[in-house]
Amino acid sequence: MDDVTIDELDRQLVHCLGVDGRASFSRIAEILEVSDQTVARRYRRLRSAGVLRVVGLKARDKVGSLGWFLRMRCVPGSGEAIADALARRPDTAWIQLLSGDTEVLCTLRGDARDDRYSLLAKLPRSARIVAVSAYSLLHLFTGGPDALGFLQVLPEEQVEPLRIPVRGGRVELGELDGRLFEALGRDGRASHAELAADVGWSESTVRRRMDQLRDVGVLYFDLELDMSAFGFRSSTWLWMSVPPAQLAATGEALAKFPEVAYAAATTGPANLAVCAVCRDEAEFYEFMTAKVGALAGVGRVETAPIIRTVKQASPTTFPRGAARLPSG
Repeated sequence: MDDVTIDELDRQLVHCLGVDGRASFSRIAEILEVSDQTVARRYRRLRSAGVLRVVGLKARDKVGSLGWFLRMRCVPGSGEAIADALARRPDTAWIQLLSGDTEVLCTLRGDARDDRYSLLAKLPRSARIVAVSAYSLLHLFTGGPDALGFLQVLPEEQVEPLRIPVRGGRVELGELDGRLFEALGRDGRASHAELAADVGWSESTVRRRMDQLRDVGVLYFDLELDMSAFGFRSSTWLWMSVPPAQLAATGEALAKFPEVAYAAATTGPANLAVCAVCRDEAEFYEFMTAKVGALAGVGRVETAPIIRTVKQASPTTFPRGAARLPSG
């Protein structure tokens, strides 16, 4: 596949989609002061080139569990095969090769706390996996569409009209919702008519249910991106050890940095997991020394560069599958 050239209008479009992944082309065109046709053409070009996909996802903090991080050490030469096998499972996300071909990281989904042990029990048994460390996710400081600061190119007041308010509340999920999440995980911008044909309900029912799910915050829309195409070639996990009394303040401070695409409190020896997205190693070094280094609560830090992302936030893999940032 030929490389796609990204210009400033493409970046502005991506910024708008990061605010509302289902915003109409006409609404985005109004924000960017270009034609509807231009916005539609740009989006389809990025989508077909495999560098951008909008996906509709279930907010895991609304359904009982944030899930687990799994770090798997494996014998040299086996990381790719293990990652590919994990990617085929519907209960996995953010499968990445770290620090070469000897470590695989993935998130294990769980919609209810009672499911977490049965999910862990289903891990593949393989002699090529020499060690597995599991970390329960306790609290999300930032992630998903709220953590795309490194992609922001427009003033906040320009994109503010695109923001969809979330009123909160509870909703019981049923068969329709399961089918909707499956369809939206493949294409978050599918039309209501396309979704209705896919899930087998009427278009009006689909439209109404999606509005309900978004209103309470159970459904949100995120971006899956090939970050290298947008000029970000250095993405790194940081596993930090922070005193419990300073964990909340440190996590909240990190969440404000535009380089931070994800930050969560976890169980385990390192109780704060952070993913930083930078343009290159020099920018990452500046982030580490000037920003992370200035935080009083940070003690020990382990870093692990992301070599390749095999699977992103959606249960289904993106055809190009080479993006480099995690989501909530």
